[in-house]
Amino acid sequence: MNLHPIVAALLLVAAPAVLAHEGGITTPAKPAVMTDFDIVHTRITTHGNVATFHMAVSGKAGQTRPAASGKLAGSQVFSYVWPTSIDPWEVGFEHKAGILALAVTAHPDFDDTPLFDENGDGRRDNDGDVWHSHWVVLQPNPACGKDALAVVDIPEGTKPRLPRTWPGLPLLLDSPGWSPTLDAGSVEVQVPFDDIGVVTAGGFDGVTAGLRVNASVHAPLLCVVDVFKVASGNLSLPGKPDR
Repeated sequence: MNLHPIVAALLLVAAPAVLAHEGGITTPAKPAVMTDFDIVHTRITTHGNVATFHMAVSGKAGQTRPAASGKLAGSQVFSYVWPTSIDPWEVGFEHKAGILALAVTAHPDFDDTPLFDENGDGRRDNDGDVWHSHWVVLQPNPACGKDALAVVDIPEGTKPRLPRTWPGLPLLLDSPGWSPTLDAGSVEVQVPFDDIGVVTAGGFDGVTAGLRVNASVHAPLLCVVDVFKVASGNLSLPGKPDR
């Protein structure tokens, strides 16, 4: 069959976008959600011992960041999150400590990556507003609201198992320094694993959300207060990583 040259050209342009959204979880766009947080595709792929966490949105990923408030208490965090079924032990926390999630976040009022200088200005304590990655462990916490999740607090006086790049906050949060790529309509992070089987054997989901530091800067320190969208609709972790 012979195609008109214009039609053929359009098909060639469209092909990469179609291929990019194969596998994973495909989600219809929602007009009520801000386009840069309106998830349309979530996927994890693996190559060797590296897993690529991918999320596509209907708008421009990373376009919106929280407004600076000038103080830690009550400050906001915007995030792209991949909840997984991976045991938190695999990245340095205690066994079954909660839901392990990879998160790409921005928050202008504090810096939680003390080992890294994301904005390249020679300082490592002033770049929380640059999109960066974390491992977080989540659990339901009624103090954050009905059915709401929070990053798990570390009770005072306890010493749980923590990753070596833990940033020193009293939370089950790690700052491993993997730089996310935000390119037009997608955000991606490449994450190395000692055993890639812990990724391929599990499930995942996609979430865009806003979090808030407790006004009293006390447990629960960091609550999920605004869920913009859940890829599966119900946080059932239906995604299966592509090998």
